[in-house]
Amino acid sequence: MTIKNIFKASFFHSSNYGEIEFEKNALIFVSENGIIEQVIKNNNPEYKILLEKYSKTEKFYSFGDKILLPGFIDLHIHAPQWPQAGLALDDELSHWLNNFTFPLEVKYENLEFAHEVYTDLVKTLLSNGTTSAMYFGTIHNEATLELAKICAELGQRGFVGKVVMDDKNMNPEFYRDSSTDSAITNTEKFIKDIKTLGKNVPQGIYPVVTPRFVPSCTNKALNELGKLAKKYNTYIQSHCSESDWEHNFVKDRFKKRDTEVLNSFGLLGEKSIMAHCNFINKDDGEIFSKTHSSVCHCPISNSYFANATLPVNYLKNQGVNIGLGTDISGGFSPSLYDNIKHTVISSRMLNDGVNNNLLANERGVKNSKVSIFEAFYLATTGGGIALKLPLGLFKEGYICDFQVIDTQFSSNELKNYLTNEKDNLLQRILYLSSKENIREVWIQGKRVLKK
Repeated sequence: MTIKNIFKASFFHSSNYGEIEFEKNALIFVSENGIIEQVIKNNNPEYKILLEKYSKTEKFYSFGDKILLPGFIDLHIHAPQWPQAGLALDDELSHWLNNFTFPLEVKYENLEFAHEVYTDLVKTLLSNGTTSAMYFGTIHNEATLELAKICAELGQRGFVGKVVMDDKNMNPEFYRDSSTDSAITNTEKFIKDIKTLGKNVPQGIYPVVTPRFVPSCTNKALNELGKLAKKYNTYIQSHCSESDWEHNFVKDRFKKRDTEVLNSFGLLGEKSIMAHCNFINKDDGEIFSKTHSSVCHCPISNSYFANATLPVNYLKNQGVNIGLGTDISGGFSPSLYDNIKHTVISSRMLNDGVNNNLLANERGVKNSKVSIFEAFYLATTGGGIALKLPLGLFKEGYICDFQVIDTQFSSNELKNYLTNEKDNLLQRILYLSSKENIREVWIQGKRVLKK
């Protein structure tokens, strides 16, 4: 394989949950198709020889004092809700959906509106270091295909789903699939259209089977979507046991838990990513583990609408893979940096408890704390595992996605007064960076953004 680029750079990544690796001024060799062919550490006997050989060639890039982080992987975004980010989050979920969300999503019948919003959203996510993104679209094929085209054009790795919500009893008349048959036919057409589009996209564009959630779909739709996912070997995304209402509604309707229902319809498997999952129990966790399905943790959104905090460590100990999502616009922020921080905050609240009428040793769920390094793993390596792609690490055979962090950028200088020790540096980057510190974004070995 021909080498296209050689990067000299210092970088952080996390191969194992909570474990951080730092390499200073390593040489990263990247092939023409954007795959890391080799990483030469500065203590390698060949390092100086290779540095001298390539440093004056056109292939060579030095990032100097800047720090590389893997591109972040956002596993749960409601793309059409971007215009309402930050609105009505102090209202009840039903009010938020019926008065803001559904009337907004109807507007994507207008392709010009869709193009304007989706272009702005993808650019915003890229500027926040998100290199791979899994999107809910709307019920509209053309608008959702437009989102995929924008991802392709701007260089982001996109995973895009046409939403299915066909149950006439559970969805507003003004916004739902016209029939179950049309929902399935349109989903199959969408899968084929995305697969055709993706043939010419180096970083990849992928179709995702997307039942909005169990309450919004008929049994027939859920069953047929499971069949389509198997037929075309697609990704699957939905919500699972997000809130008291959803969790209890599914139990009342099926006499089974949400996880069991999704599994019975063939909607859990290696390429399944279920958002939230705050109310899943030990048995549910075993199903996720056995089916190799992943959970997408959306910590900011959960604080508004979930009525519970995801027990990240409990599920990790069961062998469940977990990634992170912004859940725009149930989560107001397009930044996974913000969600990394909130992962830590919400885990501390779960661990220590919040009811001060109870004794301190009775309040919380012990062993629930998630460290900043563990949250970093979720946003990178955990997301790559969920997508079943070699993402999130600077290692041979991995896709070369990264963000370039300038800790000395004038408007937000991250001075380290204490020590240059690597763990402190990464903590300050994760807690204190703004999107202005992210100076470049590279995807599949190609620079897609430079500020």
